[in-house]
Formats: sequence, C-alpha cells, structure tokens
Amino acid sequence: MNFIKFIGVGGIATAIQYVLLILLVEVTSASVVLLSAIAFTVSAIFNYLMNYYFTFESDAKHGVASIKFVVVASCGLMFNTGIMHLMVEIQNIHYLVSQITATIVVLFWNFFIHKYWTYNTGQLK
Repeated sequence: MNFIKFIGVGGIATAIQYVLLILLVEVTSASVVLLSAIAFTVSAIFNYLMNYYFTFESDAKHGVASIKFVVVASCGLMFNTGIMHLMVEIQNIHYLVSQITATIVVLFWNFFIHKYWTYNTGQLK
C-alpha cells in the first residue's frame, strides 16, 4: 500500500517538477540542467510533506526526518543532475526524454531509502 501512495504522491510531485521545468525552459535561456535541478528542489518540498503525513504516516520527529530527507533528496538531485547532464549536454537527447529517465531512476532510489530510513522510527509499517 505504501508504494501505491508513494507513486500517487510522487506523480503529483513529478507533475509539479515537469510543469515548472517546462515553464522555466520556455521563459528563460538558462541551462536545462540547472533548471531541472531547480524544479527538482521545489517538488522535493511538496514530496517531503506529503510522504511524511500521508504515504508513510510517520511519527519520526521532523528535525530527524527532514535532515534524513535532505540527505536522500540531495543524492536524488545528484542522480537527476548527472543523468540530465549526460543525456542533454553530452548525448544531445531532448530534455524531457532525459528527465523521464532521471525520474525513473530517482523514483526507486527514493522509495526504498525513504521507507527504510527517512520515515522509519524502527517499526516497519
């Protein structure tokens, strides 16, 4: 059940990320890799709150869970940025195809690490 909730929350967070990414790409001339990182970061805030309260119904203290989340999200951001750089800047693949690939990789990383570390207080639900 947690994975289904995680996919739902992640879907909304991903929609936020993609809408923001497309908007930023269309209205600025900044690097797509940088804009992807910005959109990722904005969606991560939504993602943290929804996963804390809804997906994992965590009772971990925010001071602990938020620090863990930032560590996990930072790793996810590194994966996302690395994949975007490789695919867009080096391989010249369209930014949305690249972002979809990055999203899939980060999705699985995030679920398992958040479930078993970020929102876990020692009792698996």
